[in-house]
Amino acid sequence: MSVDIQLRFDSEAITEFSKANSEPAWFLEKRLAGLKAAGELQLPVLEKTKIDKWNIDQFVPFQTSGKVATAQELDDLVKGQIDADSVKSLIVQKNASVVFQSADEELKNQGVIFTDLATALKEHGELVQKYLGTVVKYDEHKLTALHTAVVNGGVFLYVPKNVEVSVPVQAVFEVAGDDALVCPHVLIVAEAHSKVTYVDTYVSGEGKNMVANSVVEVYVGAGATVQVASVRSLSTEVHDYSFRRASVDRDGKMEWILGEMNDGNTVANNTTILQGVGSIAETKSISVGTGSQRQNLTSQVQHIGTHSESDMVSKAVMTDEATSILNGITKIEKGAEKANGVQAENILMLSEKARGDANPILLIDEDDVKAGHAASVGRVSEESIYYLMSRGITRQDAERLIILGFLDPVVAEIPVEEVRNRLRQALERKLG
Repeated sequence: MSVDIQLRFDSEAITEFSKANSEPAWFLEKRLAGLKAAGELQLPVLEKTKIDKWNIDQFVPFQTSGKVATAQELDDLVKGQIDADSVKSLIVQKNASVVFQSADEELKNQGVIFTDLATALKEHGELVQKYLGTVVKYDEHKLTALHTAVVNGGVFLYVPKNVEVSVPVQAVFEVAGDDALVCPHVLIVAEAHSKVTYVDTYVSGEGKNMVANSVVEVYVGAGATVQVASVRSLSTEVHDYSFRRASVDRDGKMEWILGEMNDGNTVANNTTILQGVGSIAETKSISVGTGSQRQNLTSQVQHIGTHSESDMVSKAVMTDEATSILNGITKIEKGAEKANGVQAENILMLSEKARGDANPILLIDEDDVKAGHAASVGRVSEESIYYLMSRGITRQDAERLIILGFLDPVVAEIPVEEVRNRLRQALERKLG
């Protein structure tokens, strides 16, 4: 049976969408190569998680929506993620349509490019081609191949040398409707000694059998600093697959701040490659598992440059019958002398039926380095609960305060107040 028959879309539908968006020929070729590879490659092998029964490819990829002229006209679900009256640089994508975008004039004056991927392919094709798909390869496994074939939007953010963007730029991705797909590709390029913060949120409207399959590629130039914050609050009807990867040059710094607040099954892989001497990676992530959802969340750093440093912190709270696998991988390559990599995975259990696995892994091929890890899986301290209850607080509120205190060191790092508040609201919702 051919790939076209197995899937709910084919090469003709992909070609039609590509031509309707005036994509360059090289990008269509990449799409079709991804479609072919999707029929040949296996799913990624995940620690203690089988996803072969999940919704991988049963979706309608190119469902479109109408545009709006102002942020105030966006639907309430999206407006709940932003400050519609003050946001200046924003891209909003719903399924396969960019329904709104704006860019601060100051950014344009600085030579910064912040636009949707379709526009970037038309107006900055050579620049996009230079970087797109070179850190996350289309043929790594079935999910990246599918992503490449049916990518239906995304963001291109380019910051020239020596430019510092003082205000975070934002994107909101919404998936809604039966069998809908949101499949954005986010490409961030920060030239030498530049600085930028990018924030996105993922939300879902009404619908069944939905999928999110996203890729983020980041290139951090010499001495540049890039901060990426992402909050995902997708429903039980969405299977979410995200692959984020950064390549960091000499003395560059990459910082990830991630809130995995989905109610549905989730696979997330976050990798930073420290290519240059003195490069730095910091990763902070939190997740909350509820109901019967399954999460497989991996944070990984590969040290190649000498004197490179990494710090990974992952925290999870598990309740009901949820399962969460937290993988932390620090890989120090031969020749990465004086590298220093530390990591910690901590899981707080709120239910006897929940399952949480913390898997710290150190892979070290060089002698002159420092590396360390810590992991814990435990329940809320009864002593702490008793202390709070002795001051007139109910047990439920005491547990809630302890949990929020456990997660807040990461929440507090979200660089946009509105997004930070929404993450706290998502925590309140998931924890009851």
